[in-house]
Amino acid sequence: MTGAIYPKMAVIGCGLIGSSLIRAARQAGVVGEVAVADLSPEVLKRVHALGLAEHVTGDVAEAVADADLVVFAVPVLTMGEAARKAAAAVKPGATVTDVGSVKAAVAEALAGALPDSVHVIPGHPIAGTEQSGPDAGFAELFQKRWIILTPQAREDEAYQAALARLRAFWTALGANVEVMDEKHHDLVLAVTSHLPHLIAYNIVGTAADLEEVTQAEVMKYSAGGFRDFTRIAASDPTMWRDIFLANKDAVLEILGRFTEDLQALSRAIRWGEGDKLHVLFSRTREIRRGVIAAGQESAEPNFGRDRDKH
Repeated sequence: MTGAIYPKMAVIGCGLIGSSLIRAARQAGVVGEVAVADLSPEVLKRVHALGLAEHVTGDVAEAVADADLVVFAVPVLTMGEAARKAAAAVKPGATVTDVGSVKAAVAEALAGALPDSVHVIPGHPIAGTEQSGPDAGFAELFQKRWIILTPQAREDEAYQAALARLRAFWTALGANVEVMDEKHHDLVLAVTSHLPHLIAYNIVGTAADLEEVTQAEVMKYSAGGFRDFTRIAASDPTMWRDIFLANKDAVLEILGRFTEDLQALSRAIRWGEGDKLHVLFSRTREIRRGVIAAGQESAEPNFGRDRDKH
């Protein structure tokens, strides 16, 4: 394809992110041929039916052969295994990236499994929904969202050119690209994504376990806050299990700080310290306004929750 940034892209794992990436790349005209590998026969059947790829296979090595860009879109704890399957077939000079929510563990796994002749550039698109599978993807998923790249500490010209090429790829998909250290990424995401998901899973589980409140009542009387928690808690369980295990140090560090703050909030409620509560709620309200001002959310109710997925 004339003008394609990558003549061939291989996507390993075709769920929400993988299928959205293919749709977005095709829409932007930045890839030519697409190959998909997935362990699930059901997923492969849907990929074929949706016409997402020219080549659909259950063999990772077969998919990555001759690919200019290889994207691992599998659960983070399986990145190393998937990379080992690709190692012998990936061509020298290819760029290998991923879409995992944890970067330090993934960077180590990819670098350890793949030959030095390829350019490993871990990545994380901060975008998604609670839906999963190839049917859930849509081309607009990455529009105005942040993509964080955590490149290796390499200054050679070939690697820097590969990094610039990958940045151009994501930019063409409408994303904003940021580069940072993988450990800093994991700490930031522990605050902004991983802990909120942990809280959501826990509070929805607590509500379900309360004997004096029936499940029907929880569903019937769900207010906006609880509905948002259930949306987050509906996210893919395998993916999030792996995220917490792979990023446990950063998550536990932030969870400890959160627990201390929660205890302070509990004391303020117990002792009727309304001023402290008002100061906290006012400060957090400003953070919400900042998120909206940064274009990462809309003030409209239900932003992005009920959209039709292509």
